[in-house]
Amino acid sequence: MDSIKLINELTSAFGPPGFEEDVVKVAKKYVPAGYTSHRDSIMNFFMLKDTYKEDAPTVLIDAHSDEIGLMVQAIRPNGTIVFHNLGGWVPMALIAQKMKIRNLDGEYITGVIAARAPHFGGMDEAPKLSSLILDIGAADKAEAEEKYKIAPGCPIVPNVDFEQQGDTLIAKAFDDRIGCAIVIEALAQLKNSDLRVVGTLSAQEEVGLRGAKVVANAVCPDFAICLEGAPADDTFAEPHLIQTRMGKGPMLRHIDGNMIANPRAVRFVREVAAEAGIPLQEAVRTMGGTNGGAIQTSGLSVPTVVISCPVRYAHSHHSMVSLSDYKGCVELVVAIVRALNQKVLQEF
Repeated sequence: MDSIKLINELTSAFGPPGFEEDVVKVAKKYVPAGYTSHRDSIMNFFMLKDTYKEDAPTVLIDAHSDEIGLMVQAIRPNGTIVFHNLGGWVPMALIAQKMKIRNLDGEYITGVIAARAPHFGGMDEAPKLSSLILDIGAADKAEAEEKYKIAPGCPIVPNVDFEQQGDTLIAKAFDDRIGCAIVIEALAQLKNSDLRVVGTLSAQEEVGLRGAKVVANAVCPDFAICLEGAPADDTFAEPHLIQTRMGKGPMLRHIDGNMIANPRAVRFVREVAAEAGIPLQEAVRTMGGTNGGAIQTSGLSVPTVVISCPVRYAHSHHSMVSLSDYKGCVELVVAIVRALNQKVLQEF
């Protein structure tokens, strides 16, 4: 499988929360041999291994397919667009950036988040998200509606091209399309596993882990691995607090805003990584959350670990990941699943 081509297509796909269908279309092209796939009405995408041992444990490998975006809320008389956020944006990361709107005809319209020139003052003022507007160059409201076919409810994402520079990949939506790519590549290497392996690209994580709640109920896993594109802190945190460095391997999470990882499962992942010679970073996060929180507390509880590929400048137009970190994540997921059996699961 061509990793770069897979990552490029996934990150380039249009897919804010609630509008993940283009991501599903890309994923369907890459479903590994030995798996069947389907989607549900919320746009969760399931890849199920065709063969496995009778009474084999079910292992869920999940990543979320949505990216942070915006939605048209209203059009002002002058043709500029008022929007609502879909996921967590820092307002400063939006100013003067290109965006792409999918209009009523399914066509893509380019716009720019308005930026006040320094000539008008106010350079030291921190903007609020509610004060920002999107400009598509329409002369007035009528032109925005009639010529450009823009209306309330139209989704918006960053307008960005994928780039590779050595080991570094630059794109939008690495949170969490890099996780989606890891799921697909790991599944391809696990086609001969005796376990019942299910891969999912779950919808609407950025607005409340909504798809993961459905996934957990549908799959009823015995063990879950959540793949994330975790914000890297290596370019701004104090050295002793850096826990997610780009280029230093997968990150294993102990805690975040909605989950405390199963400590026995964490110890198991450490042991697997050490035996396989995979570098492993560990993080204690005080904020944020992942699908792991929803899956862990589903059913009668599910031992769950969150493994992340470090992403610099997550939740912005231009984020970065290391290809070596990506490959390390794939290797780690495969090693974990191969080391699992009923005896190991009983210890969690």
